[in-house]
Amino acid sequence: MTTSRSDALVLFGVTGDLAHKMTFPALYAMAKRGVLNIPLIGVAFPKWSLERLRKRVTDSIKRSGGIDDKRALRHLLSQFSYVSGDYKDPATFTALKKALGKARRPAYYLAIPPSLFETVIKGLGAAKLAEHARVIVEKPFGRDLASARELNRAARAVFPEDSIFRIDHFLGKEAIMNILYFRFANSFLEPIWNRNYVASVQITLAEKFGIKGRGAFYETAGCLRDVVENHLFQIVALLAMEPPADRDFGAVHTEKAKVFEAMRPLKSKDLVRGQYAGYRKEPHVAKKSDVETFCALRLFIDSWRWAGVPWYLRSGKYLPENETEILVELRPPPQKLFADSDPTTGRTNYLRFELSPTSAIALAARVKRVGKEFVGEQRELYLVDEQPGEELPYERLLGDAMIGDGALFTREDAVEAAWAVVDPVLKKHHRALPYKRHSWGPKAADALIASNGPWYNPTSKKTS
Repeated sequence: MTTSRSDALVLFGVTGDLAHKMTFPALYAMAKRGVLNIPLIGVAFPKWSLERLRKRVTDSIKRSGGIDDKRALRHLLSQFSYVSGDYKDPATFTALKKALGKARRPAYYLAIPPSLFETVIKGLGAAKLAEHARVIVEKPFGRDLASARELNRAARAVFPEDSIFRIDHFLGKEAIMNILYFRFANSFLEPIWNRNYVASVQITLAEKFGIKGRGAFYETAGCLRDVVENHLFQIVALLAMEPPADRDFGAVHTEKAKVFEAMRPLKSKDLVRGQYAGYRKEPHVAKKSDVETFCALRLFIDSWRWAGVPWYLRSGKYLPENETEILVELRPPPQKLFADSDPTTGRTNYLRFELSPTSAIALAARVKRVGKEFVGEQRELYLVDEQPGEELPYERLLGDAMIGDGALFTREDAVEAAWAVVDPVLKKHHRALPYKRHSWGPKAADALIASNGPWYNPTSKKTS
């Protein structure tokens, strides 16, 4: 185990899209805060000059929000060096060793296709570059349970578990972190946070756009692998976990892993797959592709707290909004004293979390209207949680990995337990159903939730 701050950051895949869209803006933000004072070594196959790499970094920052601190940008660019080579060639790692110079505690960030993870990790081990180092692995962590186990075996053969940081940028979002805080910092929530008071939970991650030219990637992934098994499952774990013994991140990981282990493996009847109209005409997509761009599923957690409570998860491309929300619907009062509060006429009380693009928490409660009649309406108590100066998810996660703080990363046992839940339906499932662009997906998704529905459809036009 290494507990000291990393003294170099090596970026495998530095010429790729992920680095351009996410990593460089995060590094620039760190440079502006004065916390990035280590060598940055880019590694990739193209034979670029250092000047070309620096132009790529500058272009990324211009596109992501503009350059508002030229001194920080100059400092960032001055930290870079570049190693070109094939990841399968030992000479590439020999050149990397030379570029590292006196650095003894590097962090290796693998912003590369998952198919190359094992190759690079083995290359680092063979070149004896793993001692006192850390490795940061991008999602997805495998394509199914078998490949996740193989990837974990390969990583553990070279690095100890506490030096492996499985990065999911979703966990670095302030709104996601607030779920954990809100649950365990407030005493009023615990008495009702169980099967006796919660009727169902809905989680929706909606995107208005399509696959944005990533057809080749999406054909290997699909919505279930790309979003649900990682992002949405992580939200479920934070909502469903038991209180950790203390604030130590190991205790949090243990409780999250227990949630995945308690999830009932999915069956084909629990899953609705959809594909937006025109997907098969996208570049690099098979003409008869059955890859899903939408999925909705019904999930059960067989634990003392959540037994019998259905969890409904939904995500898709080309939906009406760019929104991520949670709706925790409570059971109705045991006795119907007022006719207008009949749960069959509308939603019962609920707790709602807005996660993106805004961050807010809302509690819905019924209040009486003015007059002699006992007639009321449901209104939301709405708390906006937007805070200026929030760290970018990648800024937070890269910074945490370089100091060895694993709180916002995922652990080996949790990764494998999550894959075990979806593994039965990765190959055995119904065909993807077509749906119109900017609709809420195929109608079959409504039937899935009918006994606890309807779906709560997030909208960008919020009312407080």
